[in-house]
Amino acid sequence: MFGPARPHWLEQASNAFRRRPKDHAQSKWSSPPMRMYANAIYYPNYRASIECPPSSLRCDIISHIFYAFAAISESGEVYLDNHETDCNISIDGTQGCLRALAQLKSRYGHLKLILSVGGAKGNKTAFSNASSDESRRSRFAMSARCLVDRYYFDGIDVDWEHPENWEGENYVQLMACLRYHLPAPRYIVSTALPAGEWVLSRYDLPRLASSIDFLNLMAYDFTGDWGDPKISGHHAQLYANHGGGSTHPAIDYILGKGFPPNKILLGCPCYGWSFLNCNNINQPCENCGGAGGAFDYKDLPRPGTQECVDEGPVAAFCVGGDGGFVTYDNVDTVAAKAG
Repeated sequence: MFGPARPHWLEQASNAFRRRPKDHAQSKWSSPPMRMYANAIYYPNYRASIECPPSSLRCDIISHIFYAFAAISESGEVYLDNHETDCNISIDGTQGCLRALAQLKSRYGHLKLILSVGGAKGNKTAFSNASSDESRRSRFAMSARCLVDRYYFDGIDVDWEHPENWEGENYVQLMACLRYHLPAPRYIVSTALPAGEWVLSRYDLPRLASSIDFLNLMAYDFTGDWGDPKISGHHAQLYANHGGGSTHPAIDYILGKGFPPNKILLGCPCYGWSFLNCNNINQPCENCGGAGGAFDYKDLPRPGTQECVDEGPVAAFCVGGDGGFVTYDNVDTVAAKAG
């Protein structure tokens, strides 16, 4: 087995993950059903125009959809920067992805739709400017509220990657301003942060908790296609048995600050990082396979490889084929994280 049998935070923190059907029903880590606070997904709008329209989502088992991503204008207002996909394309028998999502919401009464702002490619300078004083924070929040109301969202999510040390106070105040303009329980306010004390220590987590409904903890990208040389590793491991970043200490740090565990959504990746010419972790690598160094989860394990699980850190991988060493989460590792 891996580490503590059932860490205390796993009893209460929930997960956000989905996979194509596979024979994992008898996972060695399976346990009796437990209450799920939320089963959420990030849904990037570019997927709608490729191969994954809203109608393909399993909304019978999804509670929250974070629609990604809106952007921030130079004046500090939130706006839709992919208007063609969001509002115009023909999809699911209607016009625009937002209308298609609204159709899902009318069909599934439990479903909540949240507009996510920013993302990994979001404008850090725009976030910095929008949070820099009270009037700019209010402009940001009011523009977010307008979009939420206009397109029948249930709330707003801030994915600012990442506020610097000196921006921590402005970030916390920005979330408080959003809460003021989008009050509970009518609206949901959430934010995404990486699972690393190196970032989490910048913010007043108890104050942040008072303003948000969910903290979307990005418990992945502990390794990837960066560095010179790149070093193979598990990119979403629960425990750092072999070194590197991991989820468990980040959760312990957050809870140690008094953050409510039922507000934590434990993020799991739907992709795997590839390290060519590697067959294990902690090996140097010059190149990565896949698009941008990664493979979509639906394409894993790679053809001609066998999927394995490293039980100590709780991490899935496959070796060989066109991906070399590919690190990701599978049904078994996610089930283990969920308890």
